[in-house]
Amino acid sequence: MAVALRCFRHAPSLLYRSSFTLLRGLPQAPAACPALLLDGCRQSVHQRLLTRQLATKKAKGKGQSQTRVNISAALVEDIINLEEANEDMQAVVEALKEDFSRSLSVRTSPGVLDHIIVMTKDGKFPLNQLGQISQKSPHLVIVNMTNFPESTAAAMKAIRESGMNLNPEMDGTIIRVPIPKVTREHRESLAKLAKQSTNKSKEALRKVRSKSINQVKKFKNKVSEDTIWLLEKQIQQMADSAAAEMDKLLAAKTKELLG
Repeated sequence: MAVALRCFRHAPSLLYRSSFTLLRGLPQAPAACPALLLDGCRQSVHQRLLTRQLATKKAKGKGQSQTRVNISAALVEDIINLEEANEDMQAVVEALKEDFSRSLSVRTSPGVLDHIIVMTKDGKFPLNQLGQISQKSPHLVIVNMTNFPESTAAAMKAIRESGMNLNPEMDGTIIRVPIPKVTREHRESLAKLAKQSTNKSKEALRKVRSKSINQVKKFKNKVSEDTIWLLEKQIQQMADSAAAEMDKLLAAKTKELLG
């Protein structure tokens, strides 16, 4: 009993070392500690190091707490690649940013039609792979479908249904695309499209989050419940951060479009 008490007297100093200690090896317990007790101490330290990565801020007035998790990726690399999950989420954000830049602008250029997807009998293709796009005037874009005349009608449909408020006109294999004047109505229409694009991106983000959480849950019978909870919390934080970035992009784009 005396030996056990001497071991537990050293437990606080073991538990409150930083996670850096884990990488250099656990601190040494007194030589008098039995091997079994020492092993228990080591396991407690490992779990403590994992859970101490929580930074808790008390919410004023309501007694609630907000927790932020920051788990070292190296500690859980056998369960999930957190860096890869975060990269997948950021890729969704970057795709939204590119969509805003390419398709949602009050200043129209030929490039705005490039990535409209055309459904043909041979599959889906970007419009710029089927036709030659050029701008004849500030208010008119021409799409020459001479190389793929059989896809002219499909290209017309894709442009009309692109959500860009365009009403193309067909003249043989030539598609004329009048550019709407920059009216208040047109600006508001573009702002609505920006909102719709953001919602689609958030749905894609939720799929990435769900995939990551499902990956973690596969290990629920192999690791502790605390570890599973911490990982799910970390993944949710990454998703929340990406969603917040999307909201900022939407706010900035809406301000730009509405002038």
